[in-house]
Amino acid sequence: MQPLALFFLVSVAIGGVIWVFVYPIISGERRVEQRRESVARTAPVRRLEQRAGGKPRRDQIEETLKEVEARHKASKRVPLATRISQAGLTWSKQRFFLTAGALGIAGFLLFMLTGVGVIPSLGVGFAAGFGLPFWVLSYLKKRREAKFLDVFPDAVDIIVRGIKSGLPLMDCLKVIVAEAPEPVRSEIRTIVESQAIGLPMGEACLKLYERMPIPEANFFGIVIFIQQKSGGNLSEALGNLSRVLRDRKRMKAKIQSMSMEAKASGAIIASLPIVVMILVYLTSPDYISLLWTQQLGKIMLAASAFWMSIGVLVMRKMINFDF
Repeated sequence: MQPLALFFLVSVAIGGVIWVFVYPIISGERRVEQRRESVARTAPVRRLEQRAGGKPRRDQIEETLKEVEARHKASKRVPLATRISQAGLTWSKQRFFLTAGALGIAGFLLFMLTGVGVIPSLGVGFAAGFGLPFWVLSYLKKRREAKFLDVFPDAVDIIVRGIKSGLPLMDCLKVIVAEAPEPVRSEIRTIVESQAIGLPMGEACLKLYERMPIPEANFFGIVIFIQQKSGGNLSEALGNLSRVLRDRKRMKAKIQSMSMEAKASGAIIASLPIVVMILVYLTSPDYISLLWTQQLGKIMLAASAFWMSIGVLVMRKMINFDF
């Protein structure tokens, strides 16, 4: 009885092994599984966006970005005429230099009349002639860029809605020229006029960064330039750009609100010595007048002003965030 049971168990084990390993091969079930896996396997899809040269669209975009970056590096030094245009002024270089010279001479004569001496007057005249005009240019440029950033996301949304409704890109830009406030209106008008005289649309949009050197204008020019060269869904690309612009604007406002406490502390610390000096002068003028009547006092006053200026610049650098 035991040999019979042992034979039965060995036969069942051998049959199970044959059923598991041999039967799928004999019946063709293994081939069916392999064919099913080959059909369901995720294979790399051949890119359809091919140019005549056979390069994928990704390679085209990379080459385009390298070309744009090379252009920006080549034009890193900004001429004075371009800086005047970025500030929103229509002055010529001659008028700018004449105004700077007049400011320098006026500052020199004004301090000479106060009797402070020739060397301090020359310093003030130099600062008024060479420092003040360029500071004003920088201030006007930043103010114009801030106004541009306030309106530019809305202008991009106009383009997105126009393209989705079937309008060509040029007609969308003309709508912005007709309805958008300054300085977006003038910048988009320059793009339209450049394209009207034969400049390709991508090239005209890339030149926006030269007149408005901010990352948002650079993003816009690159998106249009790549779409014109490589194709793609322009409304989707500009829609993503609009979201990026609004996110950057929201982040900038958040950073400004978070840094206001540090800015207020810096302003208080910077103004505290001046306020104390004025209060001491009002209560004891003979005590503090030694600072500008004695030679050692003048040196100490100049050194204190120098170190205070360095402290203000360091604090300003600490609370300014670039993103």
